[in-house]
Amino acid sequence: MNKSRRGLVAALKKGTVDMLPLSLAVLPWGILFGSLAVQRGFSWLEAQLFSAIIFGGAVQIVTVELIADNASLITVLFSAFVISSRHFLYGLTLRDRLSPKPMRWRLGLGFLLTDELFAVSGDRRAYKTRFRLYYALGAGGSFYFAWNLWTFAGIVAGASLPDLTELGLDFAIATTFIALVVPEIKSLATLVSVLVAAVAGVVFSLCQFELGLVCAALLAMLTGYVTGRNEGRLR
Repeated sequence: MNKSRRGLVAALKKGTVDMLPLSLAVLPWGILFGSLAVQRGFSWLEAQLFSAIIFGGAVQIVTVELIADNASLITVLFSAFVISSRHFLYGLTLRDRLSPKPMRWRLGLGFLLTDELFAVSGDRRAYKTRFRLYYALGAGGSFYFAWNLWTFAGIVAGASLPDLTELGLDFAIATTFIALVVPEIKSLATLVSVLVAAVAGVVFSLCQFELGLVCAALLAMLTGYVTGRNEGRLR
């Protein structure tokens, strides 16, 4: 193995190791989704394909719950669109770094671009060299493998154990996003967005509003935008 290839393998391993804490952190989340899907009437194959094709924990869980509750197709699609829309913003943020790369890299890393991979992409040099592309591939690919493995574990557990949501595993969703969001609160606009999203999400949930999650996100983005535009005056 020549020096260049050894370097690429090392970059893959480094990405995998750096992503390992987040890959382990979503273990309860993946188990929750897998068990939830089979307990809501989806087959083992359908539940696994959710993770293999969609590869988005939040939208997977919300979609499964909405379908199980016989929500309208418009509600399911609109909720999935809004929840997943943050990936559009991730793509815009990384566009200048990835747009010069070959299509195979753009498509591959675009599919693997989860909240977790974006969280480890903050370095200004990310994606800019071949070694850093392989680093991102190792991080994103290992997370994809872990998510599907945890989903399978949840499917097996869900078929033989009682409702795992009663164990409070759904709290893993909140803790994962808290760990990702808190370090990024570096401005007043971001802080306002986070607080509005949290309060509105709780209020809408207590009111059993079907589109509460979507409306909380939209309200948070609007207030964050307005705060950002007026931040200079507030100071």
